Amino acid sequence: MVKATIEKGSAKLLNAWAFYDWANSVYTLTIASSIFPIFYAALFTSDDALVTAFGFEMKPTVLIEIVTAFTFLVVAIFSPILSGIADYVGNKKNFMKFFCYLGSAGCMGLYWFDLEHIHTSLLFYFMGLLGYWGSLVFYNSYLPDIAFEEQQDAISAKGFALGYFGSVLLLLLNLAMVMKPQWFGFDIGTTEAALNLAKFEAMKVSFITVGLWWAIFSQYTFYVLPKGVSTGHKVTKQVVFNGFQELKLVWKQLKSNLRLKRYLEAFFVFSMAVQTIMLVAVYFGEQEISWASDSEKTTGLIISILVIQLVAIGGAFITSKASMVYGNIKTLIVVNFIWLCLCVYAYFMITPMQFYIAASLVGLVMGGVQALARSTYSKFLPETEDTTSYFSFYDVAEKIGIVIGMMIFAAVDHFQTMRFAILFLLVFFLIGMLLLLRVPKKKAS
Repeated sequence: MVKATIEKGSAKLLNAWAFYDWANSVYTLTIASSIFPIFYAALFTSDDALVTAFGFEMKPTVLIEIVTAFTFLVVAIFSPILSGIADYVGNKKNFMKFFCYLGSAGCMGLYWFDLEHIHTSLLFYFMGLLGYWGSLVFYNSYLPDIAFEEQQDAISAKGFALGYFGSVLLLLLNLAMVMKPQWFGFDIGTTEAALNLAKFEAMKVSFITVGLWWAIFSQYTFYVLPKGVSTGHKVTKQVVFNGFQELKLVWKQLKSNLRLKRYLEAFFVFSMAVQTIMLVAVYFGEQEISWASDSEKTTGLIISILVIQLVAIGGAFITSKASMVYGNIKTLIVVNFIWLCLCVYAYFMITPMQFYIAASLVGLVMGGVQALARSTYSKFLPETEDTTSYFSFYDVAEKIGIVIGMMIFAAVDHFQTMRFAILFLLVFFLIGMLLLLRVPKKKAS
């Protein structure tokens, strides 16, 4: 039985696309932003502990920052190749599935993360991060295919909102597992050491729940989304590198699209800082905030992430509404200014309450800047059926920006402190604002 084609712009198609955010956002919340950073920090006995990996001795945070930057470099290199193949073969949904399942397996593999097998452990971390961002290359490229221009801001915001809501639900379960392990059958023993061991085991089990959630809930999206037009062509060496040729072609076309070109320049700079902050926020809170005890630290960090997610749901819609009134570019300039102020505030914050306030403000602008950046790019695209190549270019620009941002952050962290590294990122928000001011209001005729 052949499945009927669903028309572009239909509610079912839009909702199925947005539902993938529900499926995969649990990775960013539990693995990238909350429980894994706490778990990773708990592996080390003191704040000044060092870790040896790849023949070097370094701070644990620097190691994660470097591995994260390397992963984004891999995504930046291989996404054009995969996008080129997907366009040629005509089935980008299969590539999206591959990265989804790769990331899901990586999350579940983190259950076995330990310092004795640090390189294998980091491989699982690498798989999760690669799977998440690799699948987004193809997920984002569906947006102009399934939604008309006037629908794109709203459905992009809805996707992020669904992601925040779904990931919060799973994090609440994971939080209960960590804080009350006896409720879930973990042996808490009679000593504090036994209780801490049970909490540690609960964190590991939470990684498995993330992998399962991601793989299971993505099935609805995969069922409804069109796979593309199958060409029946075989993949050759020329096809493999066709993605880079497409990026080169997009680069040439940008010269005649001043608005899109200048917007991409601004996006490259401010996204570099936004993504870096989101990737290191919990590591910062774990190291730089004065918590009364380890228990308060664990609870406080997870609560702050919950605050970010809940506020971000409203933030995404507020930003979407503001863009309708004031325009996308003006709204993005204001959002960048708020991020700049947050960098200054973060440099001086010490207490948990100050950290919670920062988390609330981050949530307000985090969802807004991501959703609006994606939909603004989609709206600025020229009329073309080759959306995958344009979104591949967008993703490569974002990933290279993250690589640069994370390496700069790691270098400052290594020679100074994370506190100073966060302050340094305000430079990129300032430059991003100035570049956004240069974006033409209307498309050149």
